Amino acid sequence: MEMAILLIEQIIELFIMLLCGLFLVKTNLLKERDSQTLSTLLLYIAAPCAIINAFAVEMNQETLIGLGISFLGAILVHIILIPTSHIISKFFHFNEIEEATLVYSNSGNLIIPLVTSILGSEWVLYTSGYMMVQTFLIWTHGKSLICNKKEMSFKNIFMNVGVVSILIGLVIFIFQIPLPNLVSETVSKISAMMGPLAMIIIGMLIGKTDIKKVFVNKRMYLVSFFRLIVLPLICIIVIKILNLEALSSNAYQILMITTLATCAPAAAMVTQFAQLYHRDQRYASLLNIMTVLFSIITMPLMIMIYQLL
Repeated sequence: MEMAILLIEQIIELFIMLLCGLFLVKTNLLKERDSQTLSTLLLYIAAPCAIINAFAVEMNQETLIGLGISFLGAILVHIILIPTSHIISKFFHFNEIEEATLVYSNSGNLIIPLVTSILGSEWVLYTSGYMMVQTFLIWTHGKSLICNKKEMSFKNIFMNVGVVSILIGLVIFIFQIPLPNLVSETVSKISAMMGPLAMIIIGMLIGKTDIKKVFVNKRMYLVSFFRLIVLPLICIIVIKILNLEALSSNAYQILMITTLATCAPAAAMVTQFAQLYHRDQRYASLLNIMTVLFSIITMPLMIMIYQLL
């Protein structure tokens, strides 16, 4: 029950940040178009710092095994999410933004503070497995899906800021390269901007939108239902059937982190990509809002199911 309360508190905090962005636009302190500048700052500065910061930890046998389980869980989940979401999207005639919303969750902005509050800061490292797998996929599959461009080149896969950040983080972790204290502190503080920036941007994007549209669009309820309940439930059942928790003494907690990431609201980066590539960013932001609102109930419910099964 304590975990459910902590989850609710963290999600409400994100929603308050979203209201700050809404306030800025409603009071004309900033224009809706100003959010594009913040999106660039988020995608190219704050998000890479968050990834690199996650790898600046000591390497030992326990962390290596834990990271392996974290990667295994994340890969398994996305093997389920991508084809299942595509089938669902074909059946219900979901567009590219809706399909990307089904696949990609808020695995960084929300999960890092949640894990810190619920399990402790020493467990944050194991969020990196999901973050890395999703970052690689969202900059390749996700970007291709949202831009409606199916071709994939070596440059698109390996020469974007998300994947480059992952590679830098891996080099730092594997070779245990010590970052100077000044650099480490700077990276840590910039990475802390990720969550607030993402939610403020979404708030700004809906600043000139009739909020009632969030609650009258039936398609959004359906997308939220699959994003927050159906797909996470399928992933939890598969994890339990495969008995992955038996892999190590801390596998239960690590796979709980994977479950948290899987049942999180829609990824803010879907909105940022939609904005940068002019793909109906307002609708993407409305989907994000609805999933954030419903996740106050669904995330604690999914974690309770994970613990009970």
